[in-house]
Amino acid sequence: MESVLASCSASISELKKNPSALIAGSDGEPIAILNHNKPTAYLIPAETYEALLEKMEDYQLGVIIKERHNEKISAVEVTLDEL
Repeated sequence: MESVLASCSASISELKKNPSALIAGSDGEPIAILNHNKPTAYLIPAETYEALLEKMEDYQLGVIIKERHNEKISAVEVTLDEL
């Protein structure tokens, strides 16, 4: 049996009937869309999706910072006057 990673779920038929009501009733939480009682998709409000993308971008920037910090050993130090 597959795990459902949401506290709210709906069938595809329910989604077709009234998607706006499903979103409004979820209070910003993800909704697992089920097909034959198996999750086939997750529906999340736009605000939640945007926040998720922002967190992913922050994480990716953090990875770049760590990589560049490790390169500091081979860096050549210069002053502003030398530039």
